[in-house]
Amino acid sequence: MNTMVSRLRRALPAALIAAAVVFPVSAAASPDVPAPKPVAFSARASPHDRYAANLGNIAEAARMAQAAGRTGRAAKLRAMAAGSGGGRFLAFDGRGKGRAVEVLGDLENADRVTVLVPGSDTTMDTYQRFRAGAVALEQRLTAEHPNSAVVAWLGYDTPGTVSTTVLTIDRADGAASELARFLSEVETLTRPDTRLSLLCHSYGSVVCARTPTGPKVTDLVLYGSPGTGADSVAGLPTGARVWSGRGSRDWIGRVPHVRLGGIGFGTDPVDPAFGAAPFTAGNAGHSDYLKPGTTSLDSLARIVLGPTPAGGPTTALAGAPEASRA
Repeated sequence: MNTMVSRLRRALPAALIAAAVVFPVSAAASPDVPAPKPVAFSARASPHDRYAANLGNIAEAARMAQAAGRTGRAAKLRAMAAGSGGGRFLAFDGRGKGRAVEVLGDLENADRVTVLVPGSDTTMDTYQRFRAGAVALEQRLTAEHPNSAVVAWLGYDTPGTVSTTVLTIDRADGAASELARFLSEVETLTRPDTRLSLLCHSYGSVVCARTPTGPKVTDLVLYGSPGTGADSVAGLPTGARVWSGRGSRDWIGRVPHVRLGGIGFGTDPVDPAFGAAPFTAGNAGHSDYLKPGTTSLDSLARIVLGPTPAGGPTTALAGAPEASRA
């Protein structure tokens, strides 16, 4: 333990110095992009009404970004609206870093719904990278169980990878409130028998681990996680089955798993002492968990589709070989 604390003390000053230099420069180089206010919906608004209104909002945001000379953002917004599935956005806010909640599949009729929660540096400008993982998961799920849907939830302002914010739980606590409200909303939009799963990557795992969940959330999966701020699964505000996995090439495994003066996230979620059910992630790197053809994607799909034995992971989760890559 003393060795880990020493490593953290040595690592943090370098991270904080880099953040002090890089973060203000990045902010200066990326001023807020003009965009319309988000569309406000009544509680009775159907998903399809929301999809149509938000597509109009995205189109207007693209027009405003183009007029302001932000051609890169404008192009990315047009790509979002033209995405496969017809651009089904339950929520959209193009201001600043941007927020978006996109549905892949038939949310109202699916009996397996997965909510993906991203980690640091996920914004409107990097959205397609996040969306690609959601598409890969939705395709993997529906190949085996057509009655599945995936929600890509960029519902919070993610911290920068090189920033002081990414080292603490502060941003996660605010995001957890937003996620809890969204999960309650999803429960009203889905079938009574629908099972919800939360798949949470990197800093997103900190968000999920601090989010109270209702009875429809049956599985909460932490992957590429730096920790949660809790010592064990017993400290999480959920009754869901909690899973954790890490690829052998994920650099986050080398981050010290301690808390010191409010900095750091404590116990490693893949440590058996944390109490999460393990799943096999193969040789995934930090950004590889949802890539097609990987063991990690297959394991995540099997968790979502379930059911799994109460005593531990299935044989497939424990030992599926990594698929070869082109």
